[in-house]
Amino acid sequence: MMDIRFVTRRIHAYLDYPVAFGLIGLPFLLGLGASNPLALWLSVATGVAAFVLTVLTDHETGIIRVVPYSLHVAVDFLVGLVFVAAPFLFGFSGLDAWFYWLSGGAVLTVIALSRPLSEAREPVSA
Repeated sequence: MMDIRFVTRRIHAYLDYPVAFGLIGLPFLLGLGASNPLALWLSVATGVAAFVLTVLTDHETGIIRVVPYSLHVAVDFLVGLVFVAAPFLFGFSGLDAWFYWLSGGAVLTVIALSRPLSEAREPVSA
């Protein structure tokens, strides 16, 4: 049976910066916050945190490389869960809700399609 988990650590690393910048910029471009101002700022804060996490992660695009990749993936998974739950927890509706459901679903899909962490244990050489 063919393994559909094609997202390698390298692919994940190259997705991290655009995702972080998207989480920071898209809420402003889309005008999020109509149902609750938190809908705007949750994404922005998460994007800033994602950028910092990416800079610190031991993977191909990490700059300081002190955070293990496995911890990075665990944080991504938690963000995906929080984003899917956010509309229910904070009363987001309309575009605010759809942004979080789609973003959270995208994060969880990437995690589900990722190669096992056992294939990504070796530290990245500088």
